[in-house]
Amino acid sequence: MQGKTRSIALVDCNNFYVSCERVFRPDLQNRPVIILSNNDGCAVSRSNEAKALGVKMGVPVFKIRDLVREHGIEVFSSNYVLYADMSNRVMSILSQFSPVREVYSIDEAFLDLTGFTDIQERARSMRERVYQETGIPVCVGIGPSKTLAKLANFVAKRHPRSNGDFNFNLLSKSQLNSVLRNIPTEEVWGIGRRLTAALSSLGVETVLQLRDADAPSMRQRFGVVMEKTMRELRGEPCIELEELAPAKKQIINSRSFGQAVTAIEDLQDALAHFVSNAAKKLRDQHSIAGMLQVFIMTDRFREDRPQYCPSVTIPLTTPTANSMTLQGWALAGLASMYKSGFHYKKAGVILSEVCDASRYQGDLFAAVPEDPALMTTLDEINARYGKGTVKLSQDGSRQSWKMRQERKSPEYTTNWDELPVCG
Repeated sequence: MQGKTRSIALVDCNNFYVSCERVFRPDLQNRPVIILSNNDGCAVSRSNEAKALGVKMGVPVFKIRDLVREHGIEVFSSNYVLYADMSNRVMSILSQFSPVREVYSIDEAFLDLTGFTDIQERARSMRERVYQETGIPVCVGIGPSKTLAKLANFVAKRHPRSNGDFNFNLLSKSQLNSVLRNIPTEEVWGIGRRLTAALSSLGVETVLQLRDADAPSMRQRFGVVMEKTMRELRGEPCIELEELAPAKKQIINSRSFGQAVTAIEDLQDALAHFVSNAAKKLRDQHSIAGMLQVFIMTDRFREDRPQYCPSVTIPLTTPTANSMTLQGWALAGLASMYKSGFHYKKAGVILSEVCDASRYQGDLFAAVPEDPALMTTLDEINARYGKGTVKLSQDGSRQSWKMRQERKSPEYTTNWDELPVCG
């Protein structure tokens, strides 16, 4: 590995949601903490102390009530506004360590460190700077490919002597083989539960066995993605960093309600809000959509209630990203499929046939294209003064469908009324 010149780093925040809560609640350090999903349903982030108590990822909170009570586990609703802001702060710091960076998720980023002569010092500095300036602990994994960087990060989090960073490029061949021999295939980026089972049936249980398997036969059995994964494990970069996220070809905005709703007015309000969110995402990537799908559904887990899960797809004569236009079509679609007497638990919209707004060739006989000035002004005002400062009248005006967040912490960094106060 010493001869490899490519050095890709993966920086991953430790138990990110929990860490965000601990920044403003130092009393939570070394205590078991879990963060719940939408509507306070399942555990989606767990501190190491909670993991040690046996709290599994995704476990419904009602199933561990006794455990929570017995061990004094602190439980929080997801505070997405806080987490997004803390993520932006972390990513801003990381951008100072390499000109080539890919923000992979809310708590992960790839950095290309190729050519730097101080890679180990840079990795340590990243960890120290992020923790000092945000309070978020991170680990750094380095390798000649993105897949190996992911695995190096896995080692950095679990190896007691790594001190939070691990570099595959510094290992000899025998050292590398020894490490990969002790990592199960399920820890490889992109190898899910089904692939793990399929590989196990072939006798491939470890990363070393997967790396050294016959590539042509594995490609024939599992496809080209598997071959790329194996090549990445061999130190051959096959997956490049994406400095700019590609425009989405489909945008979905949906949510389960905090409590079941029956009135069409509540569904109209929820769908109007979802359309506004989806349309904003369209405009952010300078796109327009040619197809709108609307769906509503009852709670499939309530077998004591009648079920009804309709959807309607609406082709748009003229593709658009205008919230008002899309809301009009969405509410018309809702009116065509709504039935009274049902308890609705979820609704959503899907925008598809997405294309670049600047490259769309209009129809000579279609209506005059919409002037984007109004939506541009709305977005600029909200960007300056805060999301929701200006919105359409029906966008979230009713509250009956809002998701349940009974244990949400304050929005410490983005809401003037919820700033932390000393004393």
